[in-house]
Amino acid sequence: MIVLILIGLLSGLFFSSTFILNRVMSLEGGHWVWSACLRYAYMILFLIVLLSLFQGIKAPGRIFRLFLKHWKFWIITGSIGFGGFYSLLCFSADHAPGWVIATTWQLTIIATLVVLICFGRSFPKKTWFFSFIVLLGVLMVNLSHVEMSTIKELLLGGFPVLIAAFCYPIGNQLVWEAKNGNKYLPNIENPLLENPFNKVLLLSLGSVPFWLLLVAIKTPPLPSKGQLINTALVALFSGIIATSLFLFARNKSKRASELAAVDATQSSEVIFAMIGEILILNSPLPNSIALAGIFLVFTGLVLFISFQEVVN
Repeated sequence: MIVLILIGLLSGLFFSSTFILNRVMSLEGGHWVWSACLRYAYMILFLIVLLSLFQGIKAPGRIFRLFLKHWKFWIITGSIGFGGFYSLLCFSADHAPGWVIATTWQLTIIATLVVLICFGRSFPKKTWFFSFIVLLGVLMVNLSHVEMSTIKELLLGGFPVLIAAFCYPIGNQLVWEAKNGNKYLPNIENPLLENPFNKVLLLSLGSVPFWLLLVAIKTPPLPSKGQLINTALVALFSGIIATSLFLFARNKSKRASELAAVDATQSSEVIFAMIGEILILNSPLPNSIALAGIFLVFTGLVLFISFQEVVN
């Protein structure tokens, strides 16, 4: 159990690089559009190389054929689940510290419930109580940020993350529904979707038109060398290393309690993002309200995940 928790915490550390490096690029003047779209350009390249190494040289070809067979579906899901999700997170990095965004991002646990309800799922009432604890903690963190920013900055830093928290589960759930036979979606029963990295590549490919359109509309200045390097690091640390570690820990879990513990470690990215900004960017320490909010977010997430695993 201890080893799995440590691996989960290590994945949380690498996941937190997204919030820290996006904030670094924002403060250095890098345009948020490049911070967003370049990550997925690198992700596609990295995944093609990795899948070729571990699944064989023909693996990317099989994935490309599956993409072309249902290209409309993958463009819609990729644009929502990856394009909308990550562009909004990068936009928020221009207006709020990374640890505030990381904490607000935990609202995705509530957004996921709402999305699943829209697809006909239901949950015990206790689930909503735990979710309310998370929501209260997020509100406290954002309210504490009012002291350091204007209302406009607060809205621009927090509201896009709220929308992103819905985009991500919508994209993932659309893939799940298509895989399991939703009459309103194309039937994509393919063993390739059993591998999460294949799914990430398919969604990344589907997001390409979104990124091209975003660049054409915003016409940002060319990225600097530093931004090219930092976005590559985000893709490597968060997209490849963190995801691999998290999935490894989950796959090695034998009991529901172990799964709950591994899932709960992902809230550690809030702490890592906060520490990273303090050490790297000399950001001020959060005030007592923010710390209390972070504690509530942790508490709500642990209770939520533990309860779900017991029920399942």
